[in-house]
Amino acid sequence: MEFFRIRKDIPFMRHALVFNIISLITFLLAVFFLATRGLHFSVEFTGGTLIEVGYAQAADLTQIRKQLEGDGFTDTQVQNFGSSRDVLIRVPLVKGTESSKVGDQVMASLAKAGAGGTAPALKRVEFVGPQVGKELAEDGALALLLVVAGIMLYLAFRFEWRFALSAIIANMHDVVIILGFFSFFQWEFSLPVLAAVLAVLGYSVNESVVVFDRVRETFKKKRGMTTPEVLDHAITSTISRTIITHGSTQMMVTSMLIFGGPALHYFALALTIGICFGIYSSVLVASPLVMWLGVSRAQFVQPKVEKQEAVV
Repeated sequence: MEFFRIRKDIPFMRHALVFNIISLITFLLAVFFLATRGLHFSVEFTGGTLIEVGYAQAADLTQIRKQLEGDGFTDTQVQNFGSSRDVLIRVPLVKGTESSKVGDQVMASLAKAGAGGTAPALKRVEFVGPQVGKELAEDGALALLLVVAGIMLYLAFRFEWRFALSAIIANMHDVVIILGFFSFFQWEFSLPVLAAVLAVLGYSVNESVVVFDRVRETFKKKRGMTTPEVLDHAITSTISRTIITHGSTQMMVTSMLIFGGPALHYFALALTIGICFGIYSSVLVASPLVMWLGVSRAQFVQPKVEKQEAVV
């Protein structure tokens, strides 16, 4: 399916060096912010108190957040849990306050007039220690490494090691830039955001696979084209598909960003950044890297071996 077809190939590779310099500067800035400012981890990683409460009617999450902030509970996550009447509250570690008393203080804050309309009923209180948060962070990093390794193996078998190396560099470029945004603006990095980062890895590699597939196909079918011309043709011929795929995905993500509320805000924000940079990296980072690593037609087309005539 195509919305349009571009007859003349766009010379992307002519400006490959400029695009990669921009990518390198953006990447280094992201690394700098990560090294100097770090990430603003959520309760799941730093530890804190998890409280589940139930209301007799649909809870007003906005009012609950205002009530908690007014009583000194900053960086608190409030979201529905199962139904509109059940609310899950995550409170970060509070210095100088015993963890066992945080639940009572939160319930006292919610019981005040205007916090959700009526006094809630306490369902459960759980304390997440810093050690648990550290284990979650380590498991998340391990999951990221396993995804990267799996992608590299898949691309190496599917195409060739040059494609695998180029794609994984481009994908890690996307991941680091997402983390750089969260570090620079000190947005909260939670488990949903980690899930979004892992999703971006798979999403971005899919775009690279589509372009690389067309590169391999072009090398086999068309002779006389240089490697930059083959890459330009592959990218140009997949632009319509890229617009349809990424446009449809971004429409759904934008709806989550606008209407999903605070619970989905940073998740959708991470996906939005990943989708935008995923398109950029697949076209203007991975493809030039493949070209500079020396990909050629000879790697895909085996030379014909002339059969020797039998001697009678």
